Amino acid sequence: MSSLTTAVKHRPLNRSDYKTLSLAALGGALEFYDFIIFVFLAAVVSQHFFPTDIPDWLRQFQTYGIFAAGYLARPLGGIIMAHFGDLFGRKKMFNLSILLMAFPTLLMGLLPTYETVGIIAPVGLLILRILQGAAIGGEVPGAWVFVSEHVPAHRTGYACGTLTAGLTAGILLGSLVATALNSVLTQAEILAWGWRVPFLLGGVFGLCAMFLRRWLEETPIFAEMKEKKQLVEGLPLKQVLGNSKIEVAVSMLLTWLLSAAIVVVILMTPTYLQKQLAIAPAVALQANSLAIVALTVGCIFFGWLNDRFSSGVIFIAGSIGLGGAAYAFYHGVVADHALLPILYPVVGFFVGIVGAVPYVMVNAFPPEIRFSGLSFSYNLSYAIFGGLTPMVVALWLKNEPMAPCYYVMALCGVGVLVGCWLLSQERQELTAVPEVN
Repeated sequence: MSSLTTAVKHRPLNRSDYKTLSLAALGGALEFYDFIIFVFLAAVVSQHFFPTDIPDWLRQFQTYGIFAAGYLARPLGGIIMAHFGDLFGRKKMFNLSILLMAFPTLLMGLLPTYETVGIIAPVGLLILRILQGAAIGGEVPGAWVFVSEHVPAHRTGYACGTLTAGLTAGILLGSLVATALNSVLTQAEILAWGWRVPFLLGGVFGLCAMFLRRWLEETPIFAEMKEKKQLVEGLPLKQVLGNSKIEVAVSMLLTWLLSAAIVVVILMTPTYLQKQLAIAPAVALQANSLAIVALTVGCIFFGWLNDRFSSGVIFIAGSIGLGGAAYAFYHGVVADHALLPILYPVVGFFVGIVGAVPYVMVNAFPPEIRFSGLSFSYNLSYAIFGGLTPMVVALWLKNEPMAPCYYVMALCGVGVLVGCWLLSQERQELTAVPEVN
């Protein structure tokens, strides 16, 4: 092991590390806002971009279909950016993703509606959503790799958890903007023009994120590999698929858990509360903001735990906690709406188990193919499960009012199984240590 790698592994966090974490997390928050603000406005968007004479559930289904298109586009953007990130540098791709996000978001706020241009409106929305998906496909895995390669190895969990908390702060920003919109404007004003404001703000946020990324430096690990000519030869993805199949499978399952928790509990539930339980939009979004604050704290907490305890134990306990909290939340709020501001933050905190996911994925792949391995696994899984989840839950809701609850609980079972596998692998590694010595 080189002296540089050893130093990076054992030194404490310094001022430069905290600067990198802060700038990466803040930039990620602004970009993630651009990606998810769409879902907070799904109810209004569905009225502007689809015919008014179709059933409400069908308009919602079509709107979530366009939302899902962003996830389906993530693998392509992620694979391309990760490929060049493994060959030419993490920072360059980290900066490019911002540009690809800001302009489509700005254009969404300027699009004409179905009433004005007919079918061109939803097609234009679909194209812009695909561009957003390509951008976020490189942003999230790129951010995890970037911060994990800047900090000491024994603080990787905290770094990834903090970065994930930054991304969830982007969701909080979206929730706060949507809450403010519903508090300041009437529903008629929001329907007429107010829905455009969050998208226009997103374009401004994207430009701010681009400025912030200028102050970041290339990761020491990539710089060392480049200096010593240890970069991967050929296609990084080919090596991933050839040598890391198990790591890809585990990473995809963990991403499925992550996507179910974020998409259902945080992104879809405000609309669910309004449509299914007739809770006022402002009330639902205020509770959602509390849940996201708790989620942000939970991401840092579970990431911090990863630096100190077994990942297997963390996922077993965290998944059980999330399943129980989800059951209590959805059933409790149905029974008594007054419990919403109490139970929503509780389940939000346990959604923070997603902060432990990147630690496992970052450590699953060697540095020379890390970006490609993580990006392929994460984005492919999110495209399949994160993209289809809203539509599956929306269709399930036609016959089962507790569909969001049961979907999350089922995925928590997957989390427990993956945790058991991780625990067995960790025990095998500990048992093998004396033999190696």
